[in-house]
Amino acid sequence: MQTRAHRVEMTEPARDVLRRLIEQHGPVLFHQSGGCCDGSSPMCFPAKEFRVGAADVLLGSLSWHTEFWMSADQFELWKHTHLTVDVVDGRGSGFSLEAPDGVRFIIRSRLLTDAETEALAAAPPPRTGADRMT
Repeated sequence: MQTRAHRVEMTEPARDVLRRLIEQHGPVLFHQSGGCCDGSSPMCFPAKEFRVGAADVLLGSLSWHTEFWMSADQFELWKHTHLTVDVVDGRGSGFSLEAPDGVRFIIRSRLLTDAETEALAAAPPPRTGADRMT
């Protein structure tokens, strides 16, 4: 029996915030750019207002077809991990949609299991922003 592996998921509290944001703003997406400050947390944007870069990597889809993208250089550093989007009290980025609500999305990570690593290696490579443009 082959394991189906996912690179990203979210907690119930984060799913509740996501649902409210979609009700307010329509379809959204997450982007994790890396670096310091705002880029070290996942950012939530209206899907129609954020331009995914050609090298960005699609880690997966969350609830309500919400895509989670990561910059290519960050993906190289994080490709061996499973990410869980969570939410905590506190003010995050001024650009991320949840900021005015007094909460911020964060990432919790763990190493992929051997079975997950094997399943992902056997699957097609993740889509990139270049694939999205074609």
